[in-house]
Amino acid sequence: MIQKLIDAIREKNAPVVVGLDPNLAFVPEHLQKAAADKISGAEICAGQKYTEEKAALYTASEAIWQFNKEIVDAVCDIVPAVKPQIAMYEQFGLPGLETYDRTVRYCRNKGLIIIGDVKRGDIGSTSESYARAHIGRTPVGGLEVPVFDVDFATVNPYLGTDGVKPFVDVCNTYDKGIFVLVKTSNPSSGEFQDVLTAGGVPMYELVAQKVREWGSVSMDGRYSNVGAVVGATWPEQGEKLRKLMPETFILAPGYGAQGASAADLAAFFDEEGSGAIVNSSRGIIAAWQKEPYRQYGPEGFAQAARAAALDMIEDLRQAIANR
Repeated sequence: MIQKLIDAIREKNAPVVVGLDPNLAFVPEHLQKAAADKISGAEICAGQKYTEEKAALYTASEAIWQFNKEIVDAVCDIVPAVKPQIAMYEQFGLPGLETYDRTVRYCRNKGLIIIGDVKRGDIGSTSESYARAHIGRTPVGGLEVPVFDVDFATVNPYLGTDGVKPFVDVCNTYDKGIFVLVKTSNPSSGEFQDVLTAGGVPMYELVAQKVREWGSVSMDGRYSNVGAVVGATWPEQGEKLRKLMPETFILAPGYGAQGASAADLAAFFDEEGSGAIVNSSRGIIAAWQKEPYRQYGPEGFAQAARAAALDMIEDLRQAIANR
């Protein structure tokens, strides 16, 4: 699967993944009103109306679906991948998860690589079930059914090999991939990830060593299907991790809204300008609310997203070329 992502990046010359993390505050009022009008008279089954609370959840989910659809339509020809963050959908309950599923299916129909940002990680049958649900198949009724069916899933390694191996097994069975959290972009990541181990190295380096080990059994060309999440907000650590994990593809969040620049990311790429993909979420999907894209207005939110994505792509191209 990682080779498919690399090929898609090369085809579009754009090492960019758009994070589909649609907080309602990003969704223009006209979409929210249209969703409310649609849901207000709807029935969940014969003669039964939505309760006020249920209607609110369905309204929010419908507005997010329409928002996502327009964003995807605007960027699908210029970026290789999207990364829906499942928490933004789970907060709206089952209607939100339906929207997550619809979004994934729509992106697949548009030919995009889909990274499900689910950050799962447990042990035994629990981890196996998470892996099946998101990147594998669930056996039921004599069938093996794809459920959320994303191409990659993000995985939390805190429980060790017991939590990661079921995902690697599914990667090998179904040609899928994972990105393991190694050095995350958030400010407090160092509370655990930077703590020195008994061997005198920070915890994130120990995790990086395990990522190389886990990935060695799932190679797909030069890189492994077991990738790593390395925050763009930590450029020095990112440069070190690029060297420590030469066969590990990096997913780098933190560009733009979290403060990282393209120059910070240059060392995340290999000598061929490959080896990493950079995420931007609200910097793209909420661009219409920010300078210099306000001229698009709420009605042109999707065009603003496209403009922001194009600017990011060019920014990264220049940084990679000049590193």
